[in-house]
Amino acid sequence: MDLNKELLRIDNLELLAKQVVEGFITGLHKSPYHGFSVEFAEHRQYNSGESTKNIDWKLYARTDRVYVKRFEEETNLRCQILMDVSSSMYYPKTSKNKLYYGTVAAASIMHLLRQQRDAVGLTVFDDKIQEHIPSKSSSSHHLLLLKLLSNFYSNSPENKSTNVAKVLHEIAERVHKRSMVIIFSDMFDSGNVDEMFDALQHLKFNKHEVILFHTIHHESELDFDFEDRPYTFQDIETGEQVKLFPSEVKENYQNQVFDFYEGLKNRCTQYKIDFVDCDISKPMDQILLPFLVKRHKMRG
Repeated sequence: MDLNKELLRIDNLELLAKQVVEGFITGLHKSPYHGFSVEFAEHRQYNSGESTKNIDWKLYARTDRVYVKRFEEETNLRCQILMDVSSSMYYPKTSKNKLYYGTVAAASIMHLLRQQRDAVGLTVFDDKIQEHIPSKSSSSHHLLLLKLLSNFYSNSPENKSTNVAKVLHEIAERVHKRSMVIIFSDMFDSGNVDEMFDALQHLKFNKHEVILFHTIHHESELDFDFEDRPYTFQDIETGEQVKLFPSEVKENYQNQVFDFYEGLKNRCTQYKIDFVDCDISKPMDQILLPFLVKRHKMRG
């Protein structure tokens, strides 16, 4: 049995997502951010001057905060999750690679959205869109998205490059209603970097709220932290190989990666896109809290 393929079967993925969310929510109750707890699924904060008839006094007794019950028409947020499945997302070559992290994080966000009765869709891409499923909120739709995520995780493509710019432009044209667009990608684009930034701006121009979860393995991909001995490095997306000592290229590599990384962060700030540094060796709180904050802001 291939452990890698069994690790994220659809039933396992749903269970993992529930565990991540439950652990995160438990942690929120003990943190300064408890206002974003799971209780906002059915409630919103009371606004001064509105009727008091819908205040939840039991919740007030527990939290010392005034909330009113939320009605169905108030829970109509749309979210489109974009998952990069190019070859570089299957790095490092372990079962818990960048795509594993992104897949579990996306499933966890889907679990939260389902609790809120929000609509969620999924786009899977590499150098082009592989699957695009518009947002819906039904249970059968939720299972379809989990199955799609699970299938792509189990499939490790050879030499598959990324064209983030092309995909984001297409999504900006396809998703017509204002949505939260969540991107999981290392943003290692095979094309022109400026074109990628233009595509991010296209999403914002179309009034979407965007969160970029820059999914990366800090230790090796940013810090280039390797022992100083001979290695054979292989470009996962092209198959090209080079043999060298890490010390021979480390300084030049770090300078180029730093320029790219800082440029990406700065451009996101310029376009009012939430940039989340998503180190796959860190807990998933870094994923769920930015999502909850953004969702809270979209609710106003």
